[in-house]
Amino acid sequence: MSSSAPLLSGTIEADDDAPVTSPYPTGNIGQTSAPKPAAAREPVVLVPGTTASSAEQGGITGILRGSAHPVALFFLFFFRAAAITVYVLCGLFTKDYVLSIVVVVVLLSLDFWNTRNIAGRTLVGLRYWNEVDEDGESAWVFESRDASHVPNAIDARMFWIALYTFPIGWVVLLIFSLFSFSISFIPIVLLALVFNFSNVLGFTYADRDQQKRLQNAGSNLFGLGGLGGLGGQVLGGVVRNSVGRVFR
Repeated sequence: MSSSAPLLSGTIEADDDAPVTSPYPTGNIGQTSAPKPAAAREPVVLVPGTTASSAEQGGITGILRGSAHPVALFFLFFFRAAAITVYVLCGLFTKDYVLSIVVVVVLLSLDFWNTRNIAGRTLVGLRYWNEVDEDGESAWVFESRDASHVPNAIDARMFWIALYTFPIGWVVLLIFSLFSFSISFIPIVLLALVFNFSNVLGFTYADRDQQKRLQNAGSNLFGLGGLGGLGGQVLGGVVRNSVGRVFR
């Protein structure tokens, strides 16, 4: 008997794996393809009187944009910085002592007048002056705006910074003049200190006078004046202390 050859010879190779598609929808119920969240943005803290754009910009430009009176704020710092700059650098540009004194004195006078009459009244709503009555006695007069008028936060902050920091610079220059034996420039520094500390004292007392009036207005608002006796004093002290903490 002869053996018959097999019908198929060789090896059978498997077909390429094809993706199996199911006739039924697959996936997780309730799952949606949400877009990737955007990068978290840093929060911007705003103060009264400023906008988001000015707060984000920052720097001198941001301060001027956030200011309610940028022109008054600019000249407040301009006159003060110019007086110190000219005093420090005058020897580099000219040897004329008289010219240097005249320029510095003019800048100091402009700064004193601008701070007392324009910057203080415009930026923080305060003003002071000295008047002489018929008997020849002088008295300080302090003026402030109504309590309902709240100054711009940037204007008020920058005003008090300029008022208190620049006198410190003149004190440093006075010490330097004493140690370097620059006797001829000491009168200019003393004049600058007189002008600067006059404004410091005037506006400090004007601010305290305004706070006292606000405290008295708070006491009268609650009708504490008619209580009398120990009860009226206790309640009046509580109101004055609470209002003082707010405006301190």
